[in-house]
Amino acid sequence: MRTTLSLDKDVAAQLERLRKARDASYKEIVNEALRRGLREMVSRPKRRSPYRTRAVSLGRCRIASIDNISEALAVAEDESFK
Repeated sequence: MRTTLSLDKDVAAQLERLRKARDASYKEIVNEALRRGLREMVSRPKRRSPYRTRAVSLGRCRIASIDNISEALAVAEDESFK
């Protein structure tokens, strides 16, 4: 079957590089790329496991409340708060 395709320049350049590297015809490269792409598009996406972060104990809280910003900053900067 003959079909005319209008390819973007970057796609055409990649196909040409691949054709030269494999020493294959343009038809073979385009057909293989389409087959692989169509197979991927039709297949179900792989289910990924959710990302988990392990809990780590940070020790006791050094201030009773962070409502007092100056106290919180003093503790964070390791200054003695008065």
